[in-house]
Amino acid sequence: MNSVQIRSAERALSVGTWLIVAGAMLYSILTVTPLAAAHTPDEWDWTAPILPLVVDAAVVIVVRLDAALARLGGHGGRWPVVLRWMTGCMTLALNVADSALRKDLVGVAVHAVAPLLLIVTAETGLAYRRAITAAQAAHEARQRAEQAEREKAERERREAAEQRAREDREHAATLAREQREHEAALAREQTEREEAARRAERAEREERERAEREARERREREREQQQRERERQEREAAQRRERERLERETEARRQQQERAERERRERAALLSGGPVNEKLPEDRARAVVHAAFGEGLPVRAAVELCGWSVGWVSARYQEHRDAAAGRTLEGATP
Repeated sequence: MNSVQIRSAERALSVGTWLIVAGAMLYSILTVTPLAAAHTPDEWDWTAPILPLVVDAAVVIVVRLDAALARLGGHGGRWPVVLRWMTGCMTLALNVADSALRKDLVGVAVHAVAPLLLIVTAETGLAYRRAITAAQAAHEARQRAEQAEREKAERERREAAEQRAREDREHAATLAREQREHEAALAREQTEREEAARRAERAEREERERAEREARERREREREQQQRERERQEREAAQRRERERLERETEARRQQQERAERERRERAALLSGGPVNEKLPEDRARAVVHAAFGEGLPVRAAVELCGWSVGWVSARYQEHRDAAAGRTLEGATP
């Protein structure tokens, strides 16, 4: 059987079981309610249907849970069995009680049909479900085994194909590697020849550059030596010019000092005569006034020394001042 047939059988079993349960419940309610009402106080007659409903509800619970456990391949233990047989016996007793009390054997047999059918159907349905579950589990296990075998065969075929493909790739890779190695060997030989040629060319170029560099360095050294010689000569010439300048300045200072000393002695000689009572000759008077101006004597002292008038001496002093100012301006002009 395939899974569709198994599901169809399960549906038929479930539908049949529930039809029997529903019919047995309805028949039980209709049969037990008058019995319960006859043995119940009049004011509580309305509670008569409760008892068959409670018993039938227990039957429904037992059938439903047994179906679920059987579907899952489980077992609830002995208590579900006790509940199942107890509800079945209660249903049977309640249904045949009225006929048994009236000693109606035909009625007992008639009213025992539905409870007995319910009990047997419950047990048979449970057995069927367990058998179906076991068969379905075996069928699924067989399918899984077949699927595993197919997968294994497919995996082996795939692995064999992969192995062949891998061997083909390895063979192709080996051929390609050998080809590459051969080409690489040829390329290395060509590269080595080119490298040897480049080394020879580089060595020749380096030798030529070294010779040029040595010649350039030699020219540089000669030029530097000539430059140093020129700088030395220029430095000696500058030192010689500096010495000559210093000698000239020293000689000029010496001559200036001698001239200043001579002028000082001349002024001292001119001023050493003291006051005069008459006018000196103009040349002599001019020399005396010049000496007095150089010594910083006042005009009155120069007048006494030369015998000339204050106006004349003042005019000479002004001339000397103008001449000194002119010399100062000439020295300040660059």
